[in-house]
Amino acid sequence: MRYRRIVLKLSGAAVAGDREFGFDPIALEYIADEILAVHRLGVGVGVVIGGGNIFRGMLGAQWGIEESEAHNIGMLGTIVNSLMLRGVMTARSDAEVRVMTAIPINAVAEPFIRLRAIHHIEKGYIVIFAGGIGNPYVTTDYPGVQRALEIRADAILFAKHKTAGVYTDDPNRRPDARLYRSVGYDTVVRENLGALDQSAVILARDNRLPIHVFDFDTRGTMRRILEGEDLGTVIAHGAGDELE
Repeated sequence: MRYRRIVLKLSGAAVAGDREFGFDPIALEYIADEILAVHRLGVGVGVVIGGGNIFRGMLGAQWGIEESEAHNIGMLGTIVNSLMLRGVMTARSDAEVRVMTAIPINAVAEPFIRLRAIHHIEKGYIVIFAGGIGNPYVTTDYPGVQRALEIRADAILFAKHKTAGVYTDDPNRRPDARLYRSVGYDTVVRENLGALDQSAVILARDNRLPIHVFDFDTRGTMRRILEGEDLGTVIAHGAGDELE
């Protein structure tokens, strides 16, 4: 197995499926099955999920909501998504799944305590990290990397929706954009490649945390990456800039 402990970063859009907002039961079941398949391999799994299917910044701007407040609403959205995902995984397996939040909400989830999170994963639990890092002005990409470092994960996997990895340009605008098979952290930052939040890439670079960016819509891709296949794009220390 390539990695023994990982963090999976999901977007809120993954929960919505083909809908613009809300929850798609089929999408939730698919996410749960993909995570459980990896967990059954004996891999320690942490999950960070966004909240864009519930609330997005553009809505806050449209309604005149102060940006800090809009970020707080978004963080609460990630907690809702985390609880939904825990419920589905619990219903579909006998795995122990815990939700830990950066924002205190003790009636429904545990507070994030680093050593407790590590202990949960060492016991074979799946841990979903919700509420970002508890502060506004941070996308969920950054907390994903931060939590991965805090729990001593070997890598972070960024699951994308209808995107195969990191491209030289936006493939939706530029049909000639090419997919990177591997790329260095500094190239992602220097070229402002938009697949990930740059602050997250810099944090991963400074701590030599490998990043895998892949198309989550293809069943089994996460498991195949963990088994050693090079799918999507890998961003890692010493990685050369290799195009498909």
